Amino acid sequence: MKDIKSIAVYCASSNKVRASFVEAAETLGAIFASHGIRLIYGDGGIGLMAAVAKGVLDAGGEAIGVIPRFMVEQGWNNPRSTKTIVTETMHERKATIVQETNAMVALPGGIGTFEELLECLTWKQLGLHSCPVVILNTDGYYDRLLECLDYMIAEQMMRPIHKEMYTVVNEPEEVLPAILSSADWDPNTRRLAAI
Repeated sequence: MKDIKSIAVYCASSNKVRASFVEAAETLGAIFASHGIRLIYGDGGIGLMAAVAKGVLDAGGEAIGVIPRFMVEQGWNNPRSTKTIVTETMHERKATIVQETNAMVALPGGIGTFEELLECLTWKQLGLHSCPVVILNTDGYYDRLLECLDYMIAEQMMRPIHKEMYTVVNEPEEVLPAILSSADWDPNTRRLAAI
């Protein structure tokens, strides 16, 4: 059984997303809180970032936000966060989130979310972390990205074993079971990073 104390969530900061995305984010946050799991997130005060934090906080859990100073200066941070870690750069923000977490989950999001998810997978491929990575594919949002990853394997840009770096689920209730049952990732697998 994995010892999961904190989970990073990457997701949209848009307020214009469909209601089902918001509902799934809030549900996931409530599930984290009910299991005593801290949320580590980008500290956004709107969109799915605010929704997942609301789910956690309304259920009595902890939401730790990590945000660069320039975003705080724009007022983009979430004042409800249990704790806010202010970084100087985006790079420091991303590294801090990874250092603070035992697992990573991607909810629907834009290019920032995609970039963070793909960086998590890249770092895992290189053996820089071995955390479980789960993609919450609400309403099939990630179908095209998943097709692209399969295409990369078909074109020998990635190995078939690299599909084991992540798990795809469709409902927030499936996230924790997927994390807890995920295959252990051997950092020595970095020798397979080169094709």
